[in-house]
Amino acid sequence: MSEMTSQEMIALCKKHTLYTWAAQDAVDPLAIARAEGVYLYTVDGQRILDFNSQLMSVLVGHGHPRVIEAMKKQMDTLIYCYPQTATEPRAKLGKMLAELVPGDIDSFFFTTGGAEANENAIKIARQYTGRFKILSRYRSYHGATNATMQLTGDPRRWASEPGAPGFIRVMDPVPLEFSFGATEEEQTRNHLIYLEETIQYEGPSQIAAFFIEPVTGTNGVLIPPKGWLQGVRALTKKYGILLVCDEVMAGFGRTGKWFSFEHGDIVPDIVTMAKGLTSSYIPLGGMGVSAPIAEFMRSHVFAGGLTYNSHPLAMACAVSVLEVMKDEKMVENAARLESVMRREMDRLQAKHPSVKEGRAIGLFGMFDIRRNATGGNDKRGDLIAPYNGSHPAMGKLGKFFRDEGLFTFMRWSSFSAIPPLSITEEQLCDGFEIVDRGLEITDAAFEA
Repeated sequence: MSEMTSQEMIALCKKHTLYTWAAQDAVDPLAIARAEGVYLYTVDGQRILDFNSQLMSVLVGHGHPRVIEAMKKQMDTLIYCYPQTATEPRAKLGKMLAELVPGDIDSFFFTTGGAEANENAIKIARQYTGRFKILSRYRSYHGATNATMQLTGDPRRWASEPGAPGFIRVMDPVPLEFSFGATEEEQTRNHLIYLEETIQYEGPSQIAAFFIEPVTGTNGVLIPPKGWLQGVRALTKKYGILLVCDEVMAGFGRTGKWFSFEHGDIVPDIVTMAKGLTSSYIPLGGMGVSAPIAEFMRSHVFAGGLTYNSHPLAMACAVSVLEVMKDEKMVENAARLESVMRREMDRLQAKHPSVKEGRAIGLFGMFDIRRNATGGNDKRGDLIAPYNGSHPAMGKLGKFFRDEGLFTFMRWSSFSAIPPLSITEEQLCDGFEIVDRGLEITDAAFEA
């Protein structure tokens, strides 16, 4: 039981703390008392299905006893020591990741989150290549620190401009308002032509790295067209540009494979990670580098450092999370339940005229809501809200989900279906049943 009422908790949090990505007077937080499995419980006793894994990160579910026990055990022995030491959990986690990450990526630098992992990837890419420019995509998010805000393409970047120099952004293979081709093969071919031309304009000898989310996260759960990942890998190798795969959101089983770049049968030069690495039980991020980069750093000073680098408690938590995921076959569960996600999305799209599309890979899903059926460059209708905009029906839909006990991430014209990897088929269908009823709200706003 909480010692505070929900009103007291909310009032004090709003008075003395700042909330992210929001005007503070507009924030209306849930007062959460506890969480277990795939459910959150408010101070007032409401049970809420976590259909978003919080920030797409609580992969093994809330309060897993094995992970909690491992953390308690570590707290009884060594909670913290400075980063220049060697510890057993650090040794174990490094070895586990070296075995888990495909290819020759077997050296890791640990941070407190995904943004710091990407910051250090920028540093090491520039140091290793001797080049300065960094490529990324417009429909991307890579973090809220100084450099990663410029690496980011979406509108959250705007408030940080003008920012650090040297960042070049390109469109996605399937942009928001048009297509590079009718088929996936055409999209891939034409986008790679465009990408190579951009590289020529910016100077191949000037570009250190291309950062990508192999499956884009908050900007739409965008699954790349066939052959695109392989084409990008070939293009970066052609020009000596490092390929950095940001697996902060899509990594650790979310897409039905341990890492989303595996769907393209490629191996990047650098991989960044966070979120699911500890199931968000404690902050931890990481950057893994390929063998040539690791060898280079043996004789060159790595200009990166953090007080909490390789924090023993976080290391022990991550080791336990990875063991739980393996033992309980959670990656396999995500792959198996993809067909259920697809079935439910197709059913809701057929039933509700306001559903433009549902996308899913593993347990990584998102719905797009439209306001009509005939507009749009793809002839499937216009999105209900403009880019970086809103619509009253989406606000009503969000309130319905909250009142009915479903937590998910809503943005512009979309909302996500990204539950913990521990979810059962029955629980997943319970979530879609609430979505089904809620879509009557956006159907009412549909312009027939």
